[in-house]
Amino acid sequence: MRKLLAAALVCGVLPAYGWGPEGHNLVTRIAVAELTPAAQAKVREILGPDQTLVSISSWADQVRRQRANTGPWHYIDIPIDQPHMDMARDCPKDDCVVAQIAIQRALMVNPSATAEQRKEALMFVVHFVGDMHQPLHCSDNKDKGGNDVHVVLFDRPGNLHSTWDSGLLSRMGKEDDLFPAMLKEAQKRRKKWSKGSVADWAEESHKAAQKTVYGKLPPEPKGTPEPLGAAYEAAADPVIRVQIEKAGDRLARVLNDTLK
Repeated sequence: MRKLLAAALVCGVLPAYGWGPEGHNLVTRIAVAELTPAAQAKVREILGPDQTLVSISSWADQVRRQRANTGPWHYIDIPIDQPHMDMARDCPKDDCVVAQIAIQRALMVNPSATAEQRKEALMFVVHFVGDMHQPLHCSDNKDKGGNDVHVVLFDRPGNLHSTWDSGLLSRMGKEDDLFPAMLKEAQKRRKKWSKGSVADWAEESHKAAQKTVYGKLPPEPKGTPEPLGAAYEAAADPVIRVQIEKAGDRLARVLNDTLK
């Protein structure tokens, strides 16, 4: 389990938690465009007038600093050498993203919950659906989610997790420039991409980690910085783009189905 996170990032010295703010914003902006009127109204009711889904999309990372027990909720450790997820093995005591999405969805509409509890549940769901589409949040290679894999991305040192969180995405362009094309593609494939269960989506992310995140790494001796260049970027960028687009479609489905 990745209970300790490396501090060195491709984009600065910050803990590596999942997609960076840009990635979470893109996921949430896609989802917002696909919400039903009923879900939109419920979101406004839960969040209040001063916040939007986009503005709270990274809240779960911020609160994680004060509430360490929520740390494992952001990921599920499916062994990289295993073909499928096993909840008994990979999610003890419901401390994983797959279980917590279900728990927080139920809390979000629980009439016995307080307004603050429902709000927090919504903010967790928004973030966790995004997080689980970062492939390193659904895989375990005994390297703390890639934080122990030292890499050099175009002469910039960091680690594998931070590279997938934000290092590669930051090279793809600005958020406002990426959003229109991502939204168009997500809406085009929405019917297909929004199918399946949260568990199915986790296994899909796990396969992306096997095939691309680790599968395309250059063959370097373990413990030395992995040089990542144009070939790795060319393999990774389409995966990052598709995972963000899928996450937006699926977040919309989760919210539309929950907030009827």
